Amino acid sequence: MPELPEVESVRLGVHEWTAGATITGAEVIDPRILGTTSQRRIDASAADGFVAAVTGRRIIGAERRGKFMWLTLGETPALDQLGGHEAPDLSLLIHLGMSGQLRVHQPCDEIHRHTRAILRLQRGGAQSGPAHEPYELRFIDQRIFGHLGVQPLIHASGRLVPASANHIAADPLEAAFEPGLTITALAKKRTALKSALLDQTLISGIGNIYADEALFRAGIHPLAIPARTRQSRLAAVLESATRVMSDALQAGGTSFDALYVNVNGESGYFDRALLVYGRGRQECVRCGTEIEKMTIGGRTSHFCPNCQKPPRYR
Repeated sequence: MPELPEVESVRLGVHEWTAGATITGAEVIDPRILGTTSQRRIDASAADGFVAAVTGRRIIGAERRGKFMWLTLGETPALDQLGGHEAPDLSLLIHLGMSGQLRVHQPCDEIHRHTRAILRLQRGGAQSGPAHEPYELRFIDQRIFGHLGVQPLIHASGRLVPASANHIAADPLEAAFEPGLTITALAKKRTALKSALLDQTLISGIGNIYADEALFRAGIHPLAIPARTRQSRLAAVLESATRVMSDALQAGGTSFDALYVNVNGESGYFDRALLVYGRGRQECVRCGTEIEKMTIGGRTSHFCPNCQKPPRYR
């Protein structure tokens, strides 16, 4: 599952290609992409409703909170010319799932067999000089674990987000993130710290990869109980998570196969810099001790038993 750096890498490319463009048309090739992993039986009218909702809308930009990404949709260019500048109230939510890709194409390009939906875009027009050539943003998803949807924007944790993301906490790389409040909330948890880091209602964007990396860099065992851990150590974990995700973003994210790519089809390279994740039974880069694995909350965790001492509570 793509985590914050991977989704942000995609968002940056999507924003560059779509901000200011108008959706001149849309096509839902596979209506299942409008559902969720638990609801794939989609009414036949859903595709028509999706197309009608987005066609003619201007894309203000691509935004993200944690692993959630969306296109903020503004008014139609015609309304803009009439002087209408209402606050945006609509979003096109894009969940990549485990295999979703957003790829920019020319209309004449061959359509990949796993393409599920197409947005037809164009920049410019009569009021802003010669129109640019039309192009397409295609949603490709081999396993159909991702989904698309049109949702109203609502205020949550300091900013406008799609309605279904109203329970998602701010992430460490956004301006609305408040470390002090997050540490206070984290310190109340009595679950394993690894599990708490994956709780998207507490802190969003951190997934299995970066939780393992952050805990290793902070020297804290994944089974440590937040409520019984010094807040200074919890702060160190958050700082490590922020740092490691920022480093991963600079490398374009982490790619283990061809399913995760950015908008131009390029893979990230941070997997080459991972210190513990995926390195079970290999030597620790710090002390040479064999990296161990355990299952916590149904997720595989990697850690160094020497650098991350097991907690001792009395």
